[in-house]
Amino acid sequence: MRIIEVVADAGHTDTLSGIAEQHGAIDAWWSSAAEDGRRTLRMLVAADRSQPIVDALQSVLGSSENARILIMPVDATLPRPEEERESGRKTSSRSTTREELYDQIEKGGRLDSNYLLLVFLSTIVAAIGLIEDNVAVVVGAMVIAPLLGPNIALAFATSLGDGALFWRSLKTNVSGLALALLIALVIGLIWPVNLDNRELMARTDVGMDSVALALASGAAAVLSLATGLSSALVGVMVAVALLPPTATLGMMLGSGQTNHAIGAALLLAVNIVCVILAAKIVFLVKGVKPRTWLEKRKARQSQTVYIVVWVVMLGMLIGAIYLRRRLLG
Repeated sequence: MRIIEVVADAGHTDTLSGIAEQHGAIDAWWSSAAEDGRRTLRMLVAADRSQPIVDALQSVLGSSENARILIMPVDATLPRPEEERESGRKTSSRSTTREELYDQIEKGGRLDSNYLLLVFLSTIVAAIGLIEDNVAVVVGAMVIAPLLGPNIALAFATSLGDGALFWRSLKTNVSGLALALLIALVIGLIWPVNLDNRELMARTDVGMDSVALALASGAAAVLSLATGLSSALVGVMVAVALLPPTATLGMMLGSGQTNHAIGAALLLAVNIVCVILAAKIVFLVKGVKPRTWLEKRKARQSQTVYIVVWVVMLGMLIGAIYLRRRLLG
């Protein structure tokens, strides 16, 4: 459930009360008018009805300069909503509004000092884990690495047709990968790699199982965000980590192991393309789209283009995987 709090001019009282009633708010209550002439309406709503109410409020208050809408989660309420007590109805999953998703995902696409520092530290940790063949250290690097966020933000930006978020996320993604690759390259120049190292060599082999894993994990990442179960992202970070193949690529290049570097590069490319494609499809299935008609039309155009682009790229990568296996086998 959510509490949606609306602060607006008292003249909107009847309209906002009508929105609460029309969209089936469980409860609604008003505060007294403040000195600036605004009133506060609080609505208790079911999670799956939050988005229509927020959209209706934005349509009414979009041109109002002193209006504000706040969305707050509710863990429990007593007494329980009447319809739940009578029917025992339980929602299968907790839905998240477009605005809440934007707030979560946009943070993962920011390029700032914290992001770069996390990339730097996680690359060092990953490189040590790969050199020492220590799976626990490698998993730790996967969890702290922030490289998954910008890729999900890319898919989300195309779902909304948000060009600013797209370019910001793309810059963050490229910067993070470039920094990780540079650090790993330097480490590879200093410490020669051991080709008998199991953890390292595992990141130079890519097959159709890698494609399936990346697609499933990318879909799971977005689903965990869309249903409010973002804690499941930790498991996704481990399943489809982008940092270990990046570190492996840099270390192999630094050690002059070009053939193994190609395998690591293929694995990294497969993971990135599959995560973005799967995320894009899940956003489409979950109905994540802009609010206004004009924005929806722009988003539909960008969705078609980007899905086609990522599908073609995945097909090319699969072809490269088969060609490499035939040449090596």
